[in-house]
Amino acid sequence: MSGRDGTSLLRLADELHVFRQIQRLLERRLGTRAELRPAEVLSAAELAELHAVPAGARGQRTSRDGAAVVVSPVRLAGAVIGEVRVRPPAEADDREVTLVGDLVDVLAEEIGLAAAERRVDSLVEAPTRYRYDDLVGKSEPMRVLQRLLDKVIDSDSTVLVQGENGTGKELIARAIHFNSIRATHRFMVQNCSAFNDNLLDSELFGHKKGAFTGAIADKQGLFELADRGTFFLDEIGDMSPALQVKVLRVVQEGTFTAVGDTESRHVDVRLIAATHRDLRLMVDRGEFREDLFYRVNVINLVVPPLRERREDVPLLIEHFLTRAARTRRGRRPRLARACLDRLAAHDWPGNVRELENEIERLVVLAGDARVIGEELLSPRLLDRAPAPGVPTSTRRLGEARANAERDLIADALARNRWNKTRAAAELGISRRNLIRKVERYNLEPRLRPRPRARR
Repeated sequence: MSGRDGTSLLRLADELHVFRQIQRLLERRLGTRAELRPAEVLSAAELAELHAVPAGARGQRTSRDGAAVVVSPVRLAGAVIGEVRVRPPAEADDREVTLVGDLVDVLAEEIGLAAAERRVDSLVEAPTRYRYDDLVGKSEPMRVLQRLLDKVIDSDSTVLVQGENGTGKELIARAIHFNSIRATHRFMVQNCSAFNDNLLDSELFGHKKGAFTGAIADKQGLFELADRGTFFLDEIGDMSPALQVKVLRVVQEGTFTAVGDTESRHVDVRLIAATHRDLRLMVDRGEFREDLFYRVNVINLVVPPLRERREDVPLLIEHFLTRAARTRRGRRPRLARACLDRLAAHDWPGNVRELENEIERLVVLAGDARVIGEELLSPRLLDRAPAPGVPTSTRRLGEARANAERDLIADALARNRWNKTRAAAELGISRRNLIRKVERYNLEPRLRPRPRARR
C-alpha cells in the first residue's frame, strides 16, 4: 500500500461510529485502546504473520516488553491492508481477554467492509493532496479559507479555528491533519465542554492506577495517544485556568504529567484548537490565559457562518441529499422549487449543522417520494420564510421591527435550548420581559405544544 492508502485507512476508521464506540468501551472497561496500523507501517514478518491467520480468526503477538498483544488482520479483497491490535491489561482475566479478542475481530471486520465499500484501494490514482471534499462551497469566503489551508497544511504550527457553532471547525481540523506530514498518525478529538475538570484532566493527560476512586488501571491520555499526530481540542475557551496551565506546558515544552504520576512524559503533537468564543475578549476579562492565547493563536482561521455564504446553500443541499440517500440505500430525491426557496431564505443560525439536520429530516419524512415539497419543512422555516411575491419594501416599519424582534428571540431561545434565563442574558433583557415577548409572539405554544387536559 502507498502512504496515501494508509492515510485513507486511518481516516476511514476514524469516521466509523462503531470504531469510536468500541474505543470508548475498551477504555472504560479495561483502560486500554485499539490501534489500527496500515500495512505500510508493518514489517515483512508482521505481514507474513497476518496473512497466515485464517479468515475469521485472530492472532497473538508478544510485544518488546513481553506483554501479549491481540491482533486481527484487516482484509480487502483477500489482501491484508492493515491490522487492529489491542494490548489487554496485565491484570485482565480470561473473560476480559476473550472480550478484547472479540472486539478486535469486530473492528477488523467493520474496517475491512468499509474499505471495500469506499474502495480505499482506488485512491492510489487520486491526487497526492487529500481533497477538501467535505468542505463544500464555492463562495469567496470558502475560497479564501481553502487558500489559507493550502498554506497551513505544509507547516507544523499551532492553529486556532474560530467560528460559530455548526460551521464545521472539526472538518477544518481534519483537512489540515490528513494533508499534513502527520497524516499517517492519529487524529484525536476532545471537546473541553464534555467533562468536568477532573475527568477532562484524566482524558487529556491520563492517570495512574489508584490515582482516584475508580482508577483501576493505568490509562493513557489523549495527548500521549496523539503522539506524532494531531490533537484537535474543541471549545478550548471552556477550559478551566488550572487545565490551561497544563495545556500550555504541552504546547511550549511537549511535556506533561499524568494524574497521580510523578514523572514527566514527552510527546510530539500538533495542536489545533477551536472555539466559538472571543478569546481576545476573554483574555481582557481575565478568563483565559494570555500566554496560552498567543501559543494557540499562531495561525488563526475564521470559518464563515452560513448566512455569509448563501450561494453555497444549494451546493450543501445537494451534498446532504446525496449522503442521506446513500445512507438509506434508496433513490436520491429532489426538492421542489418552493422548498428550495424556503431553504435559501432561511438565516441558518445553527449554520451547516442545522442545514444538514433539516435535509436528513426531509429525506426521512419523505419516505419513497421522489419530490420533497415545502409542507415537510420544519415549522420554524415555514413560519419565518417570506411569502412569495410580497416585496419586503411593502411592509410597514412596525411590522418589520416586530418580525426582526421575533426572529432574534426565536434564535436566542434555540441557541440556548429554551433556557430563558440564558437567552434573556444574551438578548440583554430581563427574564420576565422575555417571557412576555414569547407570549406576545406566540412562540412557545408552537414549539412546545401543551398536552390537552383529560376529561
